[in-house]
Amino acid sequence: MAAPLDRLDYKILDRLQIDASESSSEIADRVGLSQSPCWRRMQRLKDEGYVKAEVAVLDREKLGESMYIFAQLKIGRLSDEERDRFTRAVEGIPEITEAYTIFGEMDVMLKVLAPNMDWYQNFTFRTLLRLPGVQDVRSTATLSEIKCTHRLPLPTP
Repeated sequence: MAAPLDRLDYKILDRLQIDASESSSEIADRVGLSQSPCWRRMQRLKDEGYVKAEVAVLDREKLGESMYIFAQLKIGRLSDEERDRFTRAVEGIPEITEAYTIFGEMDVMLKVLAPNMDWYQNFTFRTLLRLPGVQDVRSTATLSEIKCTHRLPLPTP
């Protein structure tokens, strides 16, 4: 069984969330450890699955005009096989950047990166409404982005 995380582990995880490209030596300086113990802790945190991946966060504005649209889907009753097909289909659509099952009137919420509204209208009819079990789609287009982060708030023991 994994040891509980301590204050230094949380500090290391927070630094990794801020900039995973920092060396173990740089992180060690920032959290108040020497390099070797910091590196061992970083490896343990990765081995135990606290760090799922290290990725580059791209500036989507530099890649062209785009907007996020939140699509809420009403899904009919699905068999286990149909549910699996739905999940695989959603995972295979790169424009869907996040997907969640939700409580309430609708069943699934998708975060879709769209270049424009015309594209999204076609995407709705040609893709979303053709997913297994989809009966209805309700969409909310974003006007501007106020905050976007994957940084999790961590406890400070």
